[in-house]
Amino acid sequence: MVGPNGGPNGGPNGNGGGGGNGGELVFADENQIILPEIITAVSSLNNSQISNAIALLLPYTTEENYFSLFSDVSTIQGLLAAITTHNANVSSGGSTGGGNGDGNGGGNQFGSEKIYTPFAQTDIVTANKTTVTSGLFSNGAATLTSHFSASLLGDTSASYVEIYNADPDSDSTAQVQFAVGYAHIHGSGSIGNSTKTTSGNRETAALYRQFRNVLLAPGEEKFKFTSSPSSSGHEDFYFVVFNRAQMREKVDPGNWELHLSSSALGGALVGAPVKLIDDSGATTNPDVNVSGRVFNVVTGSIQSGVADIKTTAAASTTVGAPGLFYPDLGIILLNPDFISGSAGINAAKAANTFGNNARTFYNAVSKSRYTAARREEEITSRSYFTRARNDKYNFSANPTYKTGSKLENGETIRGNFKVASFKGDPRAYITQVGLYDTDNELIAVAKLSQPILKSFSREAVVKVKLDY
Repeated sequence: MVGPNGGPNGGPNGNGGGGGNGGELVFADENQIILPEIITAVSSLNNSQISNAIALLLPYTTEENYFSLFSDVSTIQGLLAAITTHNANVSSGGSTGGGNGDGNGGGNQFGSEKIYTPFAQTDIVTANKTTVTSGLFSNGAATLTSHFSASLLGDTSASYVEIYNADPDSDSTAQVQFAVGYAHIHGSGSIGNSTKTTSGNRETAALYRQFRNVLLAPGEEKFKFTSSPSSSGHEDFYFVVFNRAQMREKVDPGNWELHLSSSALGGALVGAPVKLIDDSGATTNPDVNVSGRVFNVVTGSIQSGVADIKTTAAASTTVGAPGLFYPDLGIILLNPDFISGSAGINAAKAANTFGNNARTFYNAVSKSRYTAARREEEITSRSYFTRARNDKYNFSANPTYKTGSKLENGETIRGNFKVASFKGDPRAYITQVGLYDTDNELIAVAKLSQPILKSFSREAVVKVKLDY
């Protein structure tokens, strides 16, 4: 460091390099409030003048307090923050006196403590990422057996319907789990003419373009389902989009199952529902495009814990495979031609006509009473080793730690230790650790399961682990 009033490496009492006053630091006998005009003068300097700024503070700080608060500061902003701490300590009765190492300053008063300790490079360790899975739906549920929609949505014009885990019309805790809907490249099944120049929302066309922009490479116009007889691609699809808040990072491939049923009687299923999964378990080298990994949707089930594929994508040659699955985006696209033949769900494709296809698809999902999915996340762990050396953090700012100020022989005596044995041997208990940014703003708090005794004869290391 560059010592105030001296040359480089100037130390206290003239033990440093030459220049100026020979590197001598002259301290106050007792800590005092740093005056506003001094603070103004400090704030007018820049970081290259930090030595000059610190020199202005010497008449107001003891040697111990200087090395606790000011000696390691390298910026004007940091110095101003340290001044604020200094003045607060002096006003409250702490950080006064010429400290003798027993925490009693000038005999009865508290010595200063450095409240921030920067981490050394070796104190921070980042572990490898760990992949974890959990149920995708609210409260970590892996299955959804009841599906609800808002009564005012999807009834007159909407081309998608949001699905809740509870009735949103009567339950304020209901949360959106995923959305289902229908898209058509020319806007069929929604209002608006083919020229797109008259009024009408043509939602299905807008939805098709939105999915295309996100999922397909530039130049690709249509979605192609494996083994489809149409080499140019399909003009429409049903979609399932998982809510980001539920999905978080991605959907776990091989761990979702969607049931579709076209009919129900008295609340009971009529016939077996169509069961759809992905073929990730049978795919060693999945396709990867601009949207990330892509798997085929196939018929089958995972309810046994192992994927049981009934019909492969390659075998679905009549109308094409059931669909496509994009795990990194939480999107499932389903082939309407396949769904129509297997589940009896027929899309209304009349031009400039509201087909209510989203509601029809929602009914097929709701009547099946079964949707399963898990989410997948990569968790990075970072450990901070917070080290409290024997000479640090031995005092407490808790008001119960000391007595109140009193008048003695015409002199105001700041508070003494409430525990008399702390004189000469101050002790404190660590109950929590705060992590601060470079602006000394608190960003995280770690609370200990039980207090740790700290004194001049004891050191402590607390490992704080952050997962993100």
